[in-house]
Amino acid sequence: MLGRFKRLWDAKPMKTHYDAVIIGGGLHGLATAYFLARNHGLTDVAVIEKRYIGFGAAGRNTAIVRANQRTQENLPLYKEALDLWPVLTRELDFNLMFYNCGNLNLAHSEAALKAMRLQVASAQFQGIDSRLLDAKECRELVPALDISDRPRYPIFGGMFHPPGGIVRHDAVVWGLARGAAKRGVHIHQGTSATGIGVEGGKAAWVDTDRGRIRTPRVLNAAGAYSAGLANRFLGQRLPISVLTIQAMVTQPLKPLLHHVVSSGAYHCYANQTLKGEIATGAHMDPWPNYTTQTTAHYIKHQAEAVTEFLPCLKGLKFMRTWGGLADMTPDMAPIMDGHSPAEGYYLDCGWGYFGFKSSTVTGKYMAQYMATGECPEILKPFALKRFEEHRLMGETAALVDYTANN
Repeated sequence: MLGRFKRLWDAKPMKTHYDAVIIGGGLHGLATAYFLARNHGLTDVAVIEKRYIGFGAAGRNTAIVRANQRTQENLPLYKEALDLWPVLTRELDFNLMFYNCGNLNLAHSEAALKAMRLQVASAQFQGIDSRLLDAKECRELVPALDISDRPRYPIFGGMFHPPGGIVRHDAVVWGLARGAAKRGVHIHQGTSATGIGVEGGKAAWVDTDRGRIRTPRVLNAAGAYSAGLANRFLGQRLPISVLTIQAMVTQPLKPLLHHVVSSGAYHCYANQTLKGEIATGAHMDPWPNYTTQTTAHYIKHQAEAVTEFLPCLKGLKFMRTWGGLADMTPDMAPIMDGHSPAEGYYLDCGWGYFGFKSSTVTGKYMAQYMATGECPEILKPFALKRFEEHRLMGETAALVDYTANN
């Protein structure tokens, strides 16, 4: 008879005072708690989560990691994040299932190839392995690709990023939670934040449905709910809209897709999981909402899109579908800020669908920010004031409905 499984971390009674309180038990909140304890000796930390850790985007993404973004502000952050996965696997003594199988982004026009050429050059300038391929080289990499003129958007070439790949997202949640708890961090699941108190211009407490916690440091890392909490608790309006992203997996197959493949023209990406399923996802829903429901429209879109450039997948059945919420800013870059509107109050939000890729390294630098009060250089470009100063990043652009937070 199997013995009782040991919990990865123990539930602790909630105290009335902590040195830091983190709102949100996702990857960014857990990573920040872990690095506060590991790097700064700040172990008197509470992570409060309304549902259970990993309930939100941390447990609903498709586990892809990469460092082939476009801008000089983003590239160093994502590169360090990518380098950190094997380090954390050893450090946490937890198999995060990191597999750097490589990412192939397809180009479907000469204009797209030109844009990729600039993107590859930017990555290489930052020391990131990224390469431009023609159509035949893409097929050599992924033999199942159709590079004929049959698809609606024929393949002209692609950008291959060998260090990219996949990481098991729930393993990261569990590994970070266990690592943080071992260092004294308290994780309070099933606990709602109901207010943030300010005294003399400084963060002073967090109210919860289990009582008040006095604290001089508060991190709002509530993902899709961060903008609503900031508005409700502090009257702080953030340029964030919440959009649903849908994903799904097929029945399992023998190994045939050994890299992550994506297409901006088709708004589609796919990779094969360790179980043999083809995991595929689409662009976000075009309207702000807080639902994680899936729709027949996107199931149809995914089936049509992925079989355009991978026709061997025709006839496969989708076995599961799910939705997650993305907190999207106008320039699709995150907000990492502190001391506004109160000293000791910090923001880590607006990640859209890039949050998983950078969660661990962001936690490292947000922990440094919270422990020292000084913003690390790598985070400075992501300050909230960039929107007031009209310094939107060049990663991409998106329309935002500013009423979504009201």
